Amino acid sequence: MHPTEEIIDLINRSLQSFQTIPEEAWSAKKSPTVWSKRELLGHLIDSAMNNLRRFVVSQYEPAPHVVYDQEAWVALQDYQHADTQELILLWQLLNQQLVRTVNRISDEQMLLTCNTSKEGAPELRTLHYLVEDYVVHLKHHLQQLAHR
Repeated sequence: MHPTEEIIDLINRSLQSFQTIPEEAWSAKKSPTVWSKRELLGHLIDSAMNNLRRFVVSQYEPAPHVVYDQEAWVALQDYQHADTQELILLWQLLNQQLVRTVNRISDEQMLLTCNTSKEGAPELRTLHYLVEDYVVHLKHHLQQLAHR
């Protein structure tokens, strides 16, 4: 299955599964240092935003440096107190835009790179790698959401 088809399938299945999660379960935390379901969904929103930026900027700028501090992003955006349905809609729309963007990337452009190093020497990743890795990351966290 093409990565974008897989993302669409994950969106559709997740939207159904999200509706079965009681509202109080979205904010429950096992400990102060473990993300709630709402914060985990916020992390997936941040991942979509940052990867969308990587997929776009890498096509016109040589090896852009695009990284983010996931803990800071989740905390600073206060996902824990956000409206759950708004977060679900934002996650859905960002992923649909990501799919549209990735579908327009040519095979040749998939070889372009992005620097994802948080510090030190550059870590150049091809767009092909980043798209595949995005799907793996998305699946991993969606599984966590379903079983937390």
